[in-house]
Amino acid sequence: MVPVNPRAIEGAGTSEAEWLGWRGIADAPDITASELVPNDRRAVVVAPHPDDEVLSVGGLLALLARLQRTPLLIAVTDGTASHKDSTEWPPERLAFERPRESESAWHALGFSCMHAMRLGLPDGGLRALQHRLADRLITLLQPGDVVFTTWRFDGHPDHEATGDACAIAAQEAGARLVEVPVWAWHWARPGDSRLPWTRARRLMLDTDARQRKQNAVKAFHSQLHGDDSTGAEPILRPTTVERAARPFELFFT
Repeated sequence: MVPVNPRAIEGAGTSEAEWLGWRGIADAPDITASELVPNDRRAVVVAPHPDDEVLSVGGLLALLARLQRTPLLIAVTDGTASHKDSTEWPPERLAFERPRESESAWHALGFSCMHAMRLGLPDGGLRALQHRLADRLITLLQPGDVVFTTWRFDGHPDHEATGDACAIAAQEAGARLVEVPVWAWHWARPGDSRLPWTRARRLMLDTDARQRKQNAVKAFHSQLHGDDSTGAEPILRPTTVERAARPFELFFT
């Protein structure tokens, strides 16, 4: 018998109405952008794939841009494995387009420029390179940095490997780690005991930050449309796009 994956990223996932109707989110303690990233600290966002920085902390980034704070964005992969067997979106085209989609997204968030570093590691292969990634991150982090990345149990292997590597690197460098669920919203259910709700903090987004995040998500054209060459559905499901319109972001501190 094939074991059931308890965190499978399949189908439409848990609806946004279910999440927003759950009292647990409203009860999460609030936190501000300045509390998450004090004035004397640097925000470092480590994204497994282009678009993860926006899906996870796009609202926070919009608020930091308004405060004239420029984070460091570390792009672990260029997302070249998103369209398997596609002739419309082969890896070569994705390698060219996806970083440019990220740049358009950053502009939508309010940055005229972004301090970004691309590590060029293979999309879909980060678990095997987790310790290599951790070693590279250690050289890039500074004591006191606040590191934002995908949760270590998010369900996507690259997200989890990146979270694990960031945890190792942050501890070694004397930085603070903040994890963000991305795909967990898809496979988990309200009140799911597998998520560390006691560590959850809620960042409320004003109208401008919320709109900027939604506009940034729209920059990822390659992920938002079906693939005519394979018949595959969009990589970013409608439920994922809907979550990007939330008036808050949730962090595991």
